[in-house]
Amino acid sequence: MADVHEVEVVVAHHERATLRVGDVYLKIDTDQTRTDVEVEAMALAPIPTPEILWREPPVLALAALPGTALGRLGEPSTASPAAWAAAGAAIRKLHEAPLPPWPGRSVDDLAAELDRECAWLITNDVLPADLVERNRRIAEAALRPWTPSFTHGDLQIAHMFVAGDEVTGVLDWSEAAQGDAMYDLASLTLGHAEHLDDLVAGYGTDVDLDLIRAWWSLRSLRGIRWLIEHGFDPTMPGGEVDVLKSQ
Repeated sequence: MADVHEVEVVVAHHERATLRVGDVYLKIDTDQTRTDVEVEAMALAPIPTPEILWREPPVLALAALPGTALGRLGEPSTASPAAWAAAGAAIRKLHEAPLPPWPGRSVDDLAAELDRECAWLITNDVLPADLVERNRRIAEAALRPWTPSFTHGDLQIAHMFVAGDEVTGVLDWSEAAQGDAMYDLASLTLGHAEHLDDLVAGYGTDVDLDLIRAWWSLRSLRGIRWLIEHGFDPTMPGGEVDVLKSQ
């Protein structure tokens, strides 16, 4: 029985679940189009991604990445400035790669979603109206035409793995698409603004800090209802509500 491993629930909600068994991650998704995107995006990405061991819908089996996550939302990141700079360099390499063949969200779609989510937050007394409106004004700066890049689309800090000062891989590519490069940079530094300078140092030029701050507000406003409905807490220290209050 030496080879028997415990099953660890990494994340689980109504749409998806990820389990870890030893050095294997099992991703279970009710929507196979998301898995199709993940598999194709990992094949196209010019940066390290998990090895696909097998796929048997609705399950995708991936090998564990070496190293540890760059950090966790709501917790201080212990990664070095050099590791953050390496993350920036990896993201830049992704953004300069040939575009994936499928489009991402349009500005009009995002604007309509922002309208809906702000109205829901105020109508249901989830957040004070003045906090929502202040962040909405900040968020609207992100709603402008952009030159599309190959974006990860959900580059939260727990999806970037490092060992020492080197990037070992990036997880969870189901939201990858043509998109705004500043969104990836904002996603990785959401709740970790103190590491933005190190990330930008590795990424290089063409970084608009005001747009990153706009995406912090936009991502947080868009995400709070989803988090609540899927059993997560956006009011955790350093989480989305704290991000909105800090803006």
